[in-house]
Amino acid sequence: MRLDISYDGTNFSGWGSQPNLRTVQGELEHALAVILRKYGEPPVLTVAGRTDAGVHARGQVAHVDLNPAQIAKLQKHRGGPGAPQNQAPAALARRLNGLAGLDSDVWVTDASWAPEGFDARFSAIWRRYEYRVADAAAPRNPLVRNHTVWHHAKLDLAAMQLAAFSLVGLHDWASYCKPRPGSTTIRELQEFSWQRLDDGVLVAHIKADAFCHSMVRALVGACVAVGEGKLGIESLAVLRDQLERTSDFKVMPAKGLIFAEVGYPEDHEMEDRAELTRRRRGVVVWDDRITAMRHAEGQAILAAREKEAEEFARGASEGLLTEHPPVD
Repeated sequence: MRLDISYDGTNFSGWGSQPNLRTVQGELEHALAVILRKYGEPPVLTVAGRTDAGVHARGQVAHVDLNPAQIAKLQKHRGGPGAPQNQAPAALARRLNGLAGLDSDVWVTDASWAPEGFDARFSAIWRRYEYRVADAAAPRNPLVRNHTVWHHAKLDLAAMQLAAFSLVGLHDWASYCKPRPGSTTIRELQEFSWQRLDDGVLVAHIKADAFCHSMVRALVGACVAVGEGKLGIESLAVLRDQLERTSDFKVMPAKGLIFAEVGYPEDHEMEDRAELTRRRRGVVVWDDRITAMRHAEGQAILAAREKEAEEFARGASEGLLTEHPPVD
């Protein structure tokens, strides 16, 4: 089942469940456990993009696998024999939102049966974020202070736009990411642009096939440095190609970041896309376990990524690796 979710990240310690901390996943999975407590193991959510503490979402997507007893529970008749049967997705969204309350900072905006082979994370073909900055030319609006970063200087929108455009493409983003063991930093930045809204707020629109940790906030921080005149427009691509973290710009705060939207292929392509993405990210599936495998460094990764992208564009899809993964 697919769940479309919005949340204000101000009072959450990110998406992923953590002991003794309030998280979006933790709140939703607790609600699922309450709703379906008598019908098997509590369901676990798989999300399109894990967000950090303080990051918001308008178009987050997750999926949940339910057993037959849980589905039957959600489809029970209500209101007597003549009442229409509830559809399970609508019933689940209604129950989750009912537990959350009308003033909640997390809300299931839609629920639906997922196409066969759908995986909220691995079937995605792109994610889109927005980042809001109110510079010295924009009025300070306290009503959006938890979703907009107030910046002390006036920013050069034209320079930021040129700098953002110079970064678009398939690259290794090690300079703009916090490295994680076993994870590649190769990503395709598909769109990166800036606009000034009617209220004066600057908004970055950033779209990629996927993002590595802190990548969006680092990209925005680099553009802000260009807008202040601290970095030249051409500097951002130079820093990217150095493949190492730098102190030439600051990573922006989480509160200005919004997970806006996720893109998926046609329904009949969901399973093939998920399998291809797992292979490309170095992930092996065996007996319902997912094990991250370390990628080789350098141009070999980039060449393999480009080849797989071409194969997918032609509709080709290889099978999953079947070698049993090592067990830690």
